[in-house]
Amino acid sequence: MSTLVVQIPPRLRLRARSSDAVDPESRSGVDYQYALTSDGLALNSEGQCAPSLLPKATSVVAVLSDADVSWHRITLPKAPAARLQAALVGVLEDALLEDAEGVHLAVAPGASAGEPTWVAAVDRAWLAGELAVLEKSLVFVDRVVPVAWPDEPPCGHFEELSAAAQRPGEESTGVALSWAHAEGVVFIPLQGSLARSLLPTPLPEGTHWTATPGVAATAEGWLGTSVSVTSTAHRALKAARSLWNLRQFTLARKNRGSRALRDVWRQFQTPTWRPLRYGIIALIVVQIVGLNLWAAHQGSQLSGKKKSMLALLQATFPNVRGGLDVPLEMQRETDSLRTAAGKPGDADFEPLMQAAASAWPPDRPPVDQFKFEPGRLTLKIDGWSPEQVERFSSQLRPSGWQVDANEGLLVLSRASSNATLPRSKS
Repeated sequence: MSTLVVQIPPRLRLRARSSDAVDPESRSGVDYQYALTSDGLALNSEGQCAPSLLPKATSVVAVLSDADVSWHRITLPKAPAARLQAALVGVLEDALLEDAEGVHLAVAPGASAGEPTWVAAVDRAWLAGELAVLEKSLVFVDRVVPVAWPDEPPCGHFEELSAAAQRPGEESTGVALSWAHAEGVVFIPLQGSLARSLLPTPLPEGTHWTATPGVAATAEGWLGTSVSVTSTAHRALKAARSLWNLRQFTLARKNRGSRALRDVWRQFQTPTWRPLRYGIIALIVVQIVGLNLWAAHQGSQLSGKKKSMLALLQATFPNVRGGLDVPLEMQRETDSLRTAAGKPGDADFEPLMQAAASAWPPDRPPVDQFKFEPGRLTLKIDGWSPEQVERFSSQLRPSGWQVDANEGLLVLSRASSNATLPRSKS
């Protein structure tokens, strides 16, 4: 499963607080540093490009710089999940440097209610804007992680200080130190004595020191010991392997609708599901081949039955050479033979009159008006009661006759002929 790690550019410190929200249109030309890995350990590729040109991957992790996350140690309040965010704001309201409504809070992984834990604080409008920029380019971030967090053993990292990461009034020193230990995380330029005063003396054993290639020599001279050279991409890749996820509460991913379908499809494309994919493809191929073979078999049987019917028709009526509609032609020839023999059929006048006479009410006079059409006899029944009409119909129905009555007219026909009742004339 491939993972795309995107480095979110540091938040600008010199602009007004009211403009912290990121406008996706204004950021369309900003490039993002990225790292691509197939196993989460080895770096396959890295680079810098616009959001729309970022490589495709099964999962996306966004990494925030050291200066964009502040850390607070609290006892996690005992509150329902739906009210935990409000409870965190109430606990940290006095400790936050900015308005609590504009700060996004995230709890450390594995935190338990009533136990001490770390809470990360990020500018909500800025982070939501950065996520919107990526989503506009169809880069959907699954997790947001800090590049450093309070942990043991301590870690120190030296890197170039970008202009965006500087605070108002600071002069560019070129190099900054990120010091992450069990008591928190600080990010400070090397200028002056503050950075050195924050480090314990002597330095803790087991401290892991790293630096980007461009400042490695400066870092070793300032620190007085060797450091491991690591790139920004490798450091972001290491951060992506953590259990942190700052997409909580109002910034949590909404796994609904098309996003949920995309997640299912993305999971289905992972190597773990490869045997199932091959099995489904094989099943579909077998079904298609089987359906075609069955259709060919059914077509062969149908063709054989049509030939048998045509042979029977030509054997019974040698003068018939057609075969477009064998049942119709056979019925037509049978009717011709019956007519030539002088025998009436079900659609003739005599059977219809005999059926009507057999059910005619004894207290009604003979019919004075009627109309005959092949297969249908219309009788005028003025003065009949509904009971008489129903009795007439019930007597003929068992013999396969259909009786329709409307406006003083009674239509008699075979039940299978679906005769239509004509409207009476005034």
